[in-house]
Amino acid sequence: MENIYDINYYDYDLPKELIAQVPLKNRSSSKLLVLDKNTGNMEDKIFSDITNYLRKGDVLVLNDTKVLPARLIGEKEVTGAAIEVLLLKNIEGDKWEVLLKPAKRLHEGSMISFGNGKLKAKVLEKKNDGLALIELKYDGILYEILDELGSMPLPPYIHEKLEDKDRYQTVYAKNLGSAAAPTAGLHFTEELLNRLKEKGVEIAYVTLHVGLGTFRPVNEEDILKHDMHSELCIMNKETADLLNKAKNEKRRIIAVGTTSTRTLESIYTKYNKFKESAEETNIFIYPGYTFKAIDCLITNFHLPKSTLVMLVSALAGRDNIMNAYKHAIIENYRFFSFGDAMFITDRIGNINEK
Repeated sequence: MENIYDINYYDYDLPKELIAQVPLKNRSSSKLLVLDKNTGNMEDKIFSDITNYLRKGDVLVLNDTKVLPARLIGEKEVTGAAIEVLLLKNIEGDKWEVLLKPAKRLHEGSMISFGNGKLKAKVLEKKNDGLALIELKYDGILYEILDELGSMPLPPYIHEKLEDKDRYQTVYAKNLGSAAAPTAGLHFTEELLNRLKEKGVEIAYVTLHVGLGTFRPVNEEDILKHDMHSELCIMNKETADLLNKAKNEKRRIIAVGTTSTRTLESIYTKYNKFKESAEETNIFIYPGYTFKAIDCLITNFHLPKSTLVMLVSALAGRDNIMNAYKHAIIENYRFFSFGDAMFITDRIGNINEK
């Protein structure tokens, strides 16, 4: 019998050429693999076909976080050694949790300079795995300085330069604070969202600032030993009220992305309803988890052995997911952040049938 807590249970072989290096010119022209979570049946579509799978009364939940130009290249003030800093989370004021590379060159008290001193960072505390607490020092408005000196924190498997910064933002990105994009949302255009609204689909927003927790690799053989990093998630009263009403009326709640999913499940699990809140979540969803908040999920294709493969396996069943991934590889789907999408639905069929 397979061990659902064994990291290797969530492994698969992916040809490197299927890792998307650049975004498609037209956001909604990516492929869409529709997967019935109950039967494992699949359909190959284009993302703009999503309108055919959503119906009046469905609530589509989007993560409106905005990615910071959080990757900074600077130098250690004393030695001039090159240092890369990735801003992960604003702790308070100008104190940030960051990832340092190479961390071994720095100690507590070290100063790092960016842009000939326009921005400086003091290392306050070093933690494990390259993590650290720093304090930024600057004159003016930080986000303007980051816009000038920083670059988009693309994942390490993307080697091409991003020509247009906005292509690593969703069209509805609003609240600055993410170290990575909620990539399932990259497929939506304003036009597509308007078409869904015209159809009677309700749109709701939550905010989860993507930090290390979402894309940190699982290094433990036993996934239960994996320590999820916490991330800030926010739900306002308007969204909470809309979702509670939908839940009471047994209408479908469809999360766009694993970040929206984790926000919804975290809040609903804690309060047994949707509630206005702003709090840290370290929820780790893997097979055996009972979903309480969402019915369906729009998501991308995720890295082998990742917590995100575990999350989608919890929703659709690990065998269904692995079969879908094999199908996607055969059909040359594009994988990961700039790749194609999957819609995990509760039924493939006539959406007008109850």
